Amino acid sequence: MNDLIAAAKSARLKAYAPYSKFLVGAALRDERGQIHGGCNIENAAYPQGWCAETSAIAAMIMSGGKSIAEMAVIGTGDLLCTPCGGCRQKIREFAKGNVKIHMCGEDGNLKQTFTLDELLPASFGPENLA
Repeated sequence: MNDLIAAAKSARLKAYAPYSKFLVGAALRDERGQIHGGCNIENAAYPQGWCAETSAIAAMIMSGGKSIAEMAVIGTGDLLCTPCGGCRQKIREFAKGNVKIHMCGEDGNLKQTFTLDELLPASFGPENLA
């Protein structure tokens, strides 16, 4: 897990957050064991920004990854930085309910781990459309 957290910490430092100054980094491990990082990217038209989790998922897809095996998120401040509702649903598209999502402090220290099912109970996923 240390390599995943290090990647999220590194990604956070690349965040583009000139408006909120709230830097977020995320990293995920795909089914092949490869790590993909992402950071939040703000936009003057606020709804057009990207969350760090979304950026990491995009990096996974671009490299040929198909599913999330584990994820880490690092935000700004003392409180937990959990994925927003939209990101929880995006994660759900590529992860099973038992996938662990680790929340860390700015220093990279683990604060808490949740499963996707804990963050998004009774979720709607690809199998609902089968």
